[in-house]
Amino acid sequence: MQNSGIGGWPARRAQLTPDRTAFVFDDRSLTYSEVHERVTRVAARLRDSGVRAGDRVAYLGPNHTAFAETMFATHVLGGIFVPLNFRLAAPEIDYMLGHCGAKILVYAPQCAGVVQSLSGASALDEIVALEDYESWLAQGDATELAPIDVPVERDDIALILYTSGTTGRPKGAMLSHANLMWNTFNMLIGVDVAGDETTLISAPLFHVAALNQTLLPTFAKGGCSVIMPSWDVDACYDLIEKHGVTWMFGVTTMFAAFARSPRWDGADLSSLRTLMSGGAAIPPALIRTYQERGLVFCQGYGLTETSPGATFLEAGQSTRKVGSAGVPVLFANVRVVRPDLADASPGEPGEVLIQGPNVTPGYWNDPGATAAAFAEGGWFRSGDVATLDEEGYLYIVDRVKDMYISGGENVYPAEVEAAIFEHPAVAEAAVIGVPDATWGETGRAFVVARAGHAVTGEELRDFLLARLAKYKVPRYVTFVEDLPKTGSGKIQKLKLRDLSLS
Repeated sequence: MQNSGIGGWPARRAQLTPDRTAFVFDDRSLTYSEVHERVTRVAARLRDSGVRAGDRVAYLGPNHTAFAETMFATHVLGGIFVPLNFRLAAPEIDYMLGHCGAKILVYAPQCAGVVQSLSGASALDEIVALEDYESWLAQGDATELAPIDVPVERDDIALILYTSGTTGRPKGAMLSHANLMWNTFNMLIGVDVAGDETTLISAPLFHVAALNQTLLPTFAKGGCSVIMPSWDVDACYDLIEKHGVTWMFGVTTMFAAFARSPRWDGADLSSLRTLMSGGAAIPPALIRTYQERGLVFCQGYGLTETSPGATFLEAGQSTRKVGSAGVPVLFANVRVVRPDLADASPGEPGEVLIQGPNVTPGYWNDPGATAAAFAEGGWFRSGDVATLDEEGYLYIVDRVKDMYISGGENVYPAEVEAAIFEHPAVAEAAVIGVPDATWGETGRAFVVARAGHAVTGEELRDFLLARLAKYKVPRYVTFVEDLPKTGSGKIQKLKLRDLSLS
């Protein structure tokens, strides 16, 4: 086989385990043999539409088996897959499609209004609505079921993933087939993924963690991916019990909502072998909630640009090192450095740098951003603040840009948020720095209260004063119904800053 990339996986898996279930979606199951057939048909249709090696194919919509099929089919042809955040507005999608120069767009019904509003739609060679996807796929000529074998090298670009874009335009992080493979190797080792794994894909697949940390490793190992269209607490409980889910990934907001459910105490969660989280520092109180239930909660750290796994806390250390993001994965190097790029001492906060075969080659059509992202020696600058303990375990402190200075002291909001989360009346919390005439900056906490619980701002401040230095305790507490989040579940602090000024 000339295809050395991800596009060769469906054919290889169909040879190895043709009758195993690859995907479950909406009560429909697909075996690896069926996935290979469908991917080949989609690849034939894309080729008929002019897609060749290096061309970009975009997907816009919630989680669906068509997402995975379109991705693999694009890679069969040596093309570049561009998953888009379906929660974005038309101008944002317009920018991304134009920036990457996509030839084909596959979209879900929920996104029809956005697609109709695209000013750059005429630049696309073809637009495929998911309502028409099955008939479109079926038109792939049966003779095309002989393997399509386009030469693809491991260093060829496989994905363009647009970053959240908290400041300015989003950047398109490029990930090569080699990046994805090395990340898969790291996950197979860190989680010890089994061939009988049943993985719940509950986070959005346009996000690097759901795609690269769960679906691809499960597929490579021949396990079953149970795909949820979108996160829903009750549906999550139902699918775990129905399919015997063994592994799932989520971000803090998802796991917090899951544990708050009235079903938490009585649900049968005995099938779960591993719960995995990342994307932001996880409050230790939340981790302990799962551990007290007898569940293994593993935390990792990484970024879109690192495919994403950079460090991982394996199951055996999940209790002893609760709150840590672990140690570097087997095939990557991680440092914590001072501003002069000298290594920080144990316990000293510094910026996280990552080096390894999982690290992006750069940003699509943006050599300036690519150059700025790397320090000498090919070390990727994460922009995250962390500490290392004496044993080399990483503890995420916060994003460099989220830190604020109050009275000359550095305050890392993630530390304050973790303390707020300890209060039994708090469901979610986010802290930002706001201008202050006396201290330069002070904290403002945005808090979502648990249903049926009440707490005042003053009570919360008194609670924090017993746990944090006074300068870290937010001066202002604002109670809200919900926190603004990105499509991947991360809290949008830029919107909170706008809210604090209104």
